[in-house]
Amino acid sequence: MTSHGASGPGPAGGTGRPSGNGADDGPASGALTWALAEAALATVEEVGGYAGGVYLRSGTPGLLRLAVLVGLPGPLFRPWWRMHANRPFPVAEAHRSGQSVHLPDVEEAMRRFPQLVASLPFPFASLYAPVTAGRERFGVLVALRAPSPGVPVDARDRSRMTRGALRLGEALADLARQGTEVEWPGDPVCVQLPTGSGPPVRFGSFAWDLDTGMVTLDDGLLAILGTGAVSPCSIEVLTSLLDPEDGYALWAAARQATGADGRPPVRRIRLKGPDGGLHLLEVSARARRTAPGTGPPGGGRLEGTLVDLGTGLVGSDATDRLPRAILAIDRLGRVTYVNERTEQLLGRPRGALAGRTLWEALPWFGHPFHEEQLRASLLSGEPVRFLARPERGRWLSVSLHPGRDGVTMVLVPEENPARHAPDDAHTRRTDDVLSAAGDRAAALYRPVALAIALSEAVTARQVSAVVTEELLPAFGGRQLAIYLLSDRRLYLAWETGFPPGFLEPFDGVALDTRLPGVETLTTGRPLFFESMEQLSRAYPDLPMDAHSGARAFLPLIASGRPVGSCILGFDEPRGFSPEERTVLTALAGLIAQALERAQRYDTESAVARGLQDALLPHRLPVRDGVDTVGRYLPGTQGMDVGGDWYDVIETDQGRLALVIGDVQGHGVAAAATMGQLRSAVRAFALGGHRPQDVMRGTNRLLIDLDPGQFASCCYVLFDPETGDARAVRAGHPQPLLRRPDGTTQSVDLAGGMVLGVDARASYPVTRLRLAPGDVLALFTDGLVERPGRDIDEGIERLSHAFAATGSLPLAEAADRLIREARAATSRPDDIALLLAARWADGD
Repeated sequence: MTSHGASGPGPAGGTGRPSGNGADDGPASGALTWALAEAALATVEEVGGYAGGVYLRSGTPGLLRLAVLVGLPGPLFRPWWRMHANRPFPVAEAHRSGQSVHLPDVEEAMRRFPQLVASLPFPFASLYAPVTAGRERFGVLVALRAPSPGVPVDARDRSRMTRGALRLGEALADLARQGTEVEWPGDPVCVQLPTGSGPPVRFGSFAWDLDTGMVTLDDGLLAILGTGAVSPCSIEVLTSLLDPEDGYALWAAARQATGADGRPPVRRIRLKGPDGGLHLLEVSARARRTAPGTGPPGGGRLEGTLVDLGTGLVGSDATDRLPRAILAIDRLGRVTYVNERTEQLLGRPRGALAGRTLWEALPWFGHPFHEEQLRASLLSGEPVRFLARPERGRWLSVSLHPGRDGVTMVLVPEENPARHAPDDAHTRRTDDVLSAAGDRAAALYRPVALAIALSEAVTARQVSAVVTEELLPAFGGRQLAIYLLSDRRLYLAWETGFPPGFLEPFDGVALDTRLPGVETLTTGRPLFFESMEQLSRAYPDLPMDAHSGARAFLPLIASGRPVGSCILGFDEPRGFSPEERTVLTALAGLIAQALERAQRYDTESAVARGLQDALLPHRLPVRDGVDTVGRYLPGTQGMDVGGDWYDVIETDQGRLALVIGDVQGHGVAAAATMGQLRSAVRAFALGGHRPQDVMRGTNRLLIDLDPGQFASCCYVLFDPETGDARAVRAGHPQPLLRRPDGTTQSVDLAGGMVLGVDARASYPVTRLRLAPGDVLALFTDGLVERPGRDIDEGIERLSHAFAATGSLPLAEAADRLIREARAATSRPDDIALLLAARWADGD
């Protein structure tokens, strides 16, 4: 087991098991790594896979990291090392839903997860099982194998995946109980898949008494030679078990081994055994010399060792005779074999290449396009052939032949690379055009990054920015325009690179207008023009800009529904190869899906923002002797709004109920649940219920409303006149209390279980008193949590900031406490803050 980019693992706690998780090689992390590797290996083999791994939760909320990768080289799959739980990929779906995902072929994968196929467009099957223990979700177990088109994954393999994930979940839960932090903060550990089963390596030996001609065979040799072999026997009996030519070779080796002709005392030959396999024979002699020409060697003793590798052919000189370079790598990308022609081609000896990664042996293989070909070979199991240019002016035809244990590569110098290049009616300089085929082919790799980036874009503006940053560079474009359909008209949503004002006449055009951007959408057919002259001939009334380059008009259609159109512009005339046309058309579908999702997001986000704005209090009660201030900040990732809320309720007894809560999740559903809980708490409080009963009633209501949803809450019933308070807490962060002298402390409230889990849960009451001048701060965890940091650090930081607000008015103090969070560009969770101050005498 090795971890790329780190030193090799060592023993962990004297167990002999490897350790290391890419971040911490201590005993705990070694135990975690071993549990993950063992589960992944066992499951991949049980379901007949050739690769797999485990995604594990990280220190960042909602982010999974690839912890263990089996049977594949880690660096080759770096874009998939991180996976957000809200992304449209099967790993995220399995983790988010707690349900297994089984994709038997590429068609099923395309139907359910088009982004997966766009980023890994190869035929393979994949199985995903959530790793859980009770309500605890640790991550996802993954297995990859050959596809079975049209045939669902059978029940036995589904069960094997589920059992493997459950066993791993139990193991991880045990580690957590022992104090191991079950999270993965670093790079994945790569694990070699054991070699497939094959005939065992066998050894046998014999001793030939040259005086008597008798041969003694050990049990190993008897087993190799099979029926008819006995010991002792005459040399004639032994040679009769061999082909005549091998029998003669054995006699000749004996003579040579005795040194009768001055040759070295040890000889090696290959013999064909009774089973048809080739065996390696090593013969050594302890004998007196005999006179040349007097017959078989005589006097002394000749010993032989026979090795049966169980692989048929033995040795490497067979490939040395081929007029092409051949090398092999294992499934982790390490070179396992190099023939003589490869040494000559690379100018490096075998010893300097063996054991190194492919990227060290062939640095040009680090090019994205070449990596994509290797990915295709490893995942599809099918041969792959392509043209590569290791250096300017030098070309190679590369063939990859994959198997369960690795990939065999054939490298042939290519003297006529032009035959591999796509036709281009508007050729530039020959070397530039061919720069190629390789550069153009490399451009076809970039859509992988585009597909992944599109899956993470949320708003229409983000989608357009991703297309600008990824699609244009991939194909050498300079201009981009995206039009969106609304009320049967196309409106310009994004443009870059066109002359100022050039696109204005086309904004808002109807669908019956004869323009290429309209016709590509209405017909669903992409339009490619290799020059502006060609475009002008097709659309003579279309005004031309100053550029004379090519244009591509792509329809944006998602699941049969028209979304808009996309225009790509190029500074120079150029052709579009069949591969480029296919890729651009497929990417247009992905862009359309992303834009449609973004439009839904914009609509849902507006609804959610309006809902939350209506549900949060616009003003808080004003009471003598007390002041209250509330603040709310939405998150910046995914749906803008979440389920955080605060409230201040005036009860009939003249008291104030201070409330803060946090509903799991984001979006319309979380905001709606928040509104229901806020209304429930308010109803219970106004009904004069005790704090513990308010919390119990709200808990039962949430379970009835939405089983599986949960929320945290803190409720403080406060008497402004006396300062006496009674508080309950349901899995919520402890409040902070600032004294008049500026000191702050965490208020130790007895806690109950989060709301929505157990209908029988109870919530103990804690009594406290707010003295004049005291300020109580209630907050949600979004204010104190930071990715990769302990929440206690965040609470400590908030406590110091709270202490520093002693002389500020309460509203300014609240603004100061959320200032850092407000300025953050990435805020994974929303934030609610409620401050309540009891006035000091004379205020």
